[in-house]
Amino acid sequence: MGVGIEVLIVDWPRVEAAAPGDRQELLLDAAFGEGYDDDLFEHGWSWPAQPGTDWYGRYALRDTLGSYKPHFWAGHRWEHMRDFVEPKLRKVLDRFNDALFWHGLEDTTGVGSGLPELPCTWDANLLLWCPPDHVPVIAGWWRQAAPQLADLRAPFTQHDTEPDGWVTTFDSFVRFLADWGELVLEAERRGWGIVGLKC
Repeated sequence: MGVGIEVLIVDWPRVEAAAPGDRQELLLDAAFGEGYDDDLFEHGWSWPAQPGTDWYGRYALRDTLGSYKPHFWAGHRWEHMRDFVEPKLRKVLDRFNDALFWHGLEDTTGVGSGLPELPCTWDANLLLWCPPDHVPVIAGWWRQAAPQLADLRAPFTQHDTEPDGWVTTFDSFVRFLADWGELVLEAERRGWGIVGLKC
């Protein structure tokens, strides 16, 4: 079935207050526990309403069905089109994408987010570990990129014609980026961090 990812924004001190060996279970309960009144894969935010659950929110990216494959394919599309994107926009999206879902970008291009390398100190099986102090930086990159997303249409259409996989159209690529942008802006507003649980 492949690797899955569930993305949460979390109140960092609340997670770190738990014993190290309890954090994985705490995050799994936040992602999959009772208290949600919508479908796991329904696009957008899910906020639990039970007492004591005001420290996290779950976000389902559109058309991903909880799979990590769309994240890989969006990164793959970006890697193949980025040389044809205007340099200022390319620099911002390189950083945004690398910080969130295309962690192989630096290995293949020499360009990464530039954020400090912070190894995950939690005993949890995570694909993404983004502390709250990184979130405003990433949100700033999104604010720069968002008004210019239409400029990606020609590079995507002309230089990424591979029909296989996920995120095969320009519109799906932009929606994918916009979902990550919405997620980051909400985490910033709350002063929270972002985690992606490997499922």
